[in-house]
Amino acid sequence: MTGEIITGPSSARRRAGLASLAALALALSGCGGAKIGESGAGAAGSGGGKCGAFNLAVNPWVGYEANAAVIAYVAEKDLGCAVTKKDLKEEVAWQGFGTGEVDAVVENWGHPDLKKKYIDQQKTAVMAGETGNKGAIGWYVPPWLAKKYPDITDWKNLNKYAAMFRTSESGGKGQLLDGDPSFVTNDGALVKNLKLDYKVVYGGSETALIQAFRQAEERKTPLIGYFYEPQWLFSEIKLVKVNLPPYKEGCDADAEKIACDYPAYALDKIVSKKFADSGSPAYTLVKNFSWTNEDQNLVAKYITQDKMSPDAAAAKWVKDNRDKVDVWLGKG
Repeated sequence: MTGEIITGPSSARRRAGLASLAALALALSGCGGAKIGESGAGAAGSGGGKCGAFNLAVNPWVGYEANAAVIAYVAEKDLGCAVTKKDLKEEVAWQGFGTGEVDAVVENWGHPDLKKKYIDQQKTAVMAGETGNKGAIGWYVPPWLAKKYPDITDWKNLNKYAAMFRTSESGGKGQLLDGDPSFVTNDGALVKNLKLDYKVVYGGSETALIQAFRQAEERKTPLIGYFYEPQWLFSEIKLVKVNLPPYKEGCDADAEKIACDYPAYALDKIVSKKFADSGSPAYTLVKNFSWTNEDQNLVAKYITQDKMSPDAAAAKWVKDNRDKVDVWLGKG
């Protein structure tokens, strides 16, 4: 759920602070995983029986990991695919479409710039339908803070509270906490264009954001930060969204001039053109895959809170939701 132009956590709208794309290609989002250009990566249809090899990108947030875990489990158990999951940042994953090293990205947050480059221009990728998940990005505060200061949820009042959010990292300004620098974000431009006395500070990961919000609610300490839905944390803490100027079509067309809220996202799937044309049953699975925010949050909870492995979490969900899986497989 990261990336697009460059201004905050990203580059499909999580921009800011990214080095060159070439440098990104060398960076993995997880603890170990594949790199684009790494030897030994098979293309779709090169092994694993009828299905063949299936190279699935895994971007660095648990919601995506939940999608990937379930798709990989079904591909292996029902279709006999030889699945390789690769921990890659968003932009880096898209580079793999042209080399055959990545077959599918299974939770894409917008990224019109990447769609233009890889689908329209290079023609190495195609769209494979929506995931069924509805995405939202914005600024949030912990519940206790919104209850004590009800007007803090209106962006026009944020400057009067800026001093409350100062940290050693924010240089005398209020801190606006973001996550992974590769996440889709307009926050740098928003702070500047709304003339807010805040500085964007990157926690570095989804995990850091979650921990910060948990501690802020538990200890009743001030925090305002970037966050998003679907996300399992909302089942534990009802974070309160700050109302930014309403999103209107085109208000985010110029990354440097953005002064509006984030749009609603209909999350979708992107696959390599080669994979789509391969006849692999794994492509049919990816294309048919669709579930709800609640489904994703449940699997994400299994992984994060219940400490289950992604494979075990997927197995549990698949066992309890066989009717949905059968639809993906064309049996429903």
